[in-house]
Amino acid sequence: NATVAQIGDSNALAVGDPVIAIGSPLGLAGTVTTGIVSAKNRPVRLQGGGSDTDAVIDALQTDAAINPGNSGGPLVDASGAVVGINSAIRTLGGDSSGSIGLGFAIPIATAKDVAEQIIRSGSVQHSTIGVNARSATDGITDGAQVQNVQGGGPAAAAGIAEGDVITKVGDRQVGNADELIVAVRQNPVGATVPVVLLRDGREMTVSVTLGSE
Repeated sequence: NATVAQIGDSNALAVGDPVIAIGSPLGLAGTVTTGIVSAKNRPVRLQGGGSDTDAVIDALQTDAAINPGNSGGPLVDASGAVVGINSAIRTLGGDSSGSIGLGFAIPIATAKDVAEQIIRSGSVQHSTIGVNARSATDGITDGAQVQNVQGGGPAAAAGIAEGDVITKVGDRQVGNADELIVAVRQNPVGATVPVVLLRDGREMTVSVTLGSE
């Protein structure tokens, strides 16, 4: 006779909105902590803490106390609707350190998309531009500098070359390599998006049709 959780709208959240994290932090079952949405669309690389992934999520950031044992639990809004899945924290003193008010949740809109793909086809496809990049800045402009281009991939077909610095994908600014990943993945596989880049100090825009990985 469990009550089914209502699904909220993570896209409608604003910075400052109240949220509650639910889970079993440090083994303390049935714990709730409260806070606000601290930031939206925060690229967070899931590594460390025994994680076996190096994925980047486009996270909701919250100052609700999140600790080991919260992961997988819901982040809910003021009405009790699920708006995120608690996934990661930032710490100062190693993997076993507790919350310092920097917690991250997968937006429920992302989780729904992944779940629907798995139900429909048994697998998940993520959009890709077909490059490896590193964070770069010239002191004025931040971006993702292309280190290599996948042969026959989307970037190669669009004329993107090694050394180009990507600064925008679609309507989203790109300031580093992780931001490039989430900017690409917010678009569906097969979408054609404008990509703004710097080449030899000159800004140019190319159209890229995204592939899948």
